[in-house]
Amino acid sequence: MNNKPLILITNDDGIHAKGINELAACLRELGDLVVFAPDGPRSGMSGAITSLFPLTYSLLEEEEGLRVYSCNGTPVDCVKLAVNDVLNRLPDLLVSGINHGGNMSVCVHYSGTLGAAKEGCILGIPSIGISLADYAKEAVFDECCRLGQQLAVRILDEGLPPGTYLNLNVPNLLRVKGMRVCRQAEGRFINEYMRSENADGEPVYWLTGSLHTVSPLHPENDTSALDAGYASLVPCLIDATDYGFMEQLHTLVETNSITTR
Repeated sequence: MNNKPLILITNDDGIHAKGINELAACLRELGDLVVFAPDGPRSGMSGAITSLFPLTYSLLEEEEGLRVYSCNGTPVDCVKLAVNDVLNRLPDLLVSGINHGGNMSVCVHYSGTLGAAKEGCILGIPSIGISLADYAKEAVFDECCRLGQQLAVRILDEGLPPGTYLNLNVPNLLRVKGMRVCRQAEGRFINEYMRSENADGEPVYWLTGSLHTVSPLHPENDTSALDAGYASLVPCLIDATDYGFMEQLHTLVETNSITTR
């Protein structure tokens, strides 16, 4: 690796997914790349880490400016292991994706794609998660690559505030109308499990369901932007403290004689 920017790439769809390979190709000219991703699909892993069995990784490919690794862990494991054991310095940028399927609204809390971006942010790396609102194995990622590359260039040049990472979602269109900076839409999943039976006639449950947005929606939300044909860009925070409620909570503690000792 030379003195170019160092970019760490990971995902939750696995090292062989089309999205991560197209992402690496479109970022190749921006710096030295280390691709470090799970050896198979790890969707829905959020911030999960592995503690019950040892992690392993292997080098799959190496050439000038590019190294590709496969790991048996989660997306967050991949980020941690790459930073702790593979890289000789902190990356200038972490990009997670391109995910097969959107990660708007509350999906940010479940997504392994965003879990990896959040972990990068925790480690002090400017981080982006990129997702395409299409689950097809052979989805077309051209717009994700175009917008992701533009965003990567700006972040490499200007950085991000400490504790902030970005969630970019792109609609399944040949050309989007533009990119909108949005807030996360309020939503929840409904009809989340499909009941079936195993060979012994015992009930089993498959995760399914659909994302339901909650009304009234703020006009500048990510799901509405995607529905209107725009890519959505949501700045996310590591700090989960509800600062607006702190003063009220102080009053609640004092008036109800709740001990803080």
